[in-house]
Amino acid sequence: MSTNYETRYASSPETVKTYDTQKLRKEFLIDNLMAAGCINLTYSHYDRYIAGSAVPTTSALTLEAIDPLKAAFFLERRELGIINVGGEGSVTVDGTKYELGLKDALYVGMGNKEVVFASEDANQPAKFYLNSAPAHVNYPTKKVSKSDANKIELGSLETANHRTVNQMIIGGIVTTCQLQMGMTELKTGSVWNTMPAHVHDRRMEVYFYLDIPEDQAVCHFMGEPQETRHVWMQNDQAIISPPWSIHSGSGTSNYTFIWGMAGENLDYNDMDVAKITELK
Repeated sequence: MSTNYETRYASSPETVKTYDTQKLRKEFLIDNLMAAGCINLTYSHYDRYIAGSAVPTTSALTLEAIDPLKAAFFLERRELGIINVGGEGSVTVDGTKYELGLKDALYVGMGNKEVVFASEDANQPAKFYLNSAPAHVNYPTKKVSKSDANKIELGSLETANHRTVNQMIIGGIVTTCQLQMGMTELKTGSVWNTMPAHVHDRRMEVYFYLDIPEDQAVCHFMGEPQETRHVWMQNDQAIISPPWSIHSGSGTSNYTFIWGMAGENLDYNDMDVAKITELK
């Protein structure tokens, strides 16, 4: 079996106030992503969200149902979002092959029984970042290249947060039950993402950080707006953001992050902004 998984349980904001650095990282940081030759998944009890990776090398990898799903196959009651952050690769869904280049995305609807990941070159493998949420309706599988994304320019160099938001698996581009995914790229000289910070109590979120230079890092901020905490993060790491938590970060250089979320609604702009001057 080439699939590994771990389970993370929900934590209340009152409890998180008592966490030290080690405990905070244990509960929220996902640091086993992009391991060659296997599928690694983290099953979160926040909205039953799964974040993970598949990195096929000399052999293809098949997505298998994990025990917490109690399902005959992975997508029996789920939908799946995939973004390739590595070399050229493909995802074959019930016999239909989709070629995915760097930063291309694929939405896979509920009910598809077989999902197979492959790399074109084992020496430069595809690195598939995976997000999955429960689903109740089958919607068509659809590829979304980076050029197909809805692009939004936000921030400015003066406030160190000039960035391009690439909305990829989102309403208007792909029809989903509740999963949304996209990719935000920071411009050279900008380091802050998602600022002003916000919470959206109707949805949870996961951030996956990439394109971080080897000798640099990102400081991710989480917690209630009046009780924030921070986690230092490296390249190819992700972090779970509970519905009650802000999710924002600042790097020692510019970088990219993939956001994925699921919950009560599909309204991208449903958020409660926390004023910068009131964060604590």
